[in-house]
Amino acid sequence: MEKIFKMEERGENRVSYAGTGEERGTDTAINVDMEIERIKERKMREMEKEIKARKESGKEGLGAIDQPLTLDDNSFVETVRKYPVVVVDCWAPWCGPCKMVAPVIEELAREYAGKVVFGKLNVDDNPRTATEFAIMAIPTLFIFKHGEPVDVVQGAVPKQYLEAKVKEWL
Repeated sequence: MEKIFKMEERGENRVSYAGTGEERGTDTAINVDMEIERIKERKMREMEKEIKARKESGKEGLGAIDQPLTLDDNSFVETVRKYPVVVVDCWAPWCGPCKMVAPVIEELAREYAGKVVFGKLNVDDNPRTATEFAIMAIPTLFIFKHGEPVDVVQGAVPKQYLEAKVKEWL
C-alpha cells in the first residue's frame, strides 16, 4: 500500500493510503509502527531463548524431531538411511492394538528427540514396503541402525519393553 503524506487545512499531519480512501493521523501510524517493532523484538528474544534452550538440552543433533514422521513407499528407504537410529511403526487405521501403541510411539518420540527418529508406515496405503519386509501382523515395529534393520517387535507391547529395545541400539 503506497502512503501519501499531506497537510490538511487544520495543519495536522495525516497519512492517506492510496486507493483505499483510508486516512489516519500520522501519530496513529507512528504508534502502530512502534508497536510492530516492539512485537518483532519480543518475538526475536523468544526465538533466541528457544534456540539456546534446545542447544543446552542437546536436542539439536537430528534437528530434534519430536513426533513420528509419516512414511510411505517413496520416503521409507531415504528416511531409514538418513538418521542413525529409526523406529518404524507399521500400522493400519482399523487395527485396535495399533491404536494402543500409537500414544507410546508419540511419547517416546518426544522423550528421545535428537537421539532416535520415529516413523509411522500405514501398511494398507504402502503395500510395496509392507511386502518387502514381509509384514504379516500389525503392529510391527522395526528398529533400523544406519539404514539396516537390527530388531523387530511384534504386537502391542508396554512402553518399558519398547524403550528397553530402543536403548539397546543407542
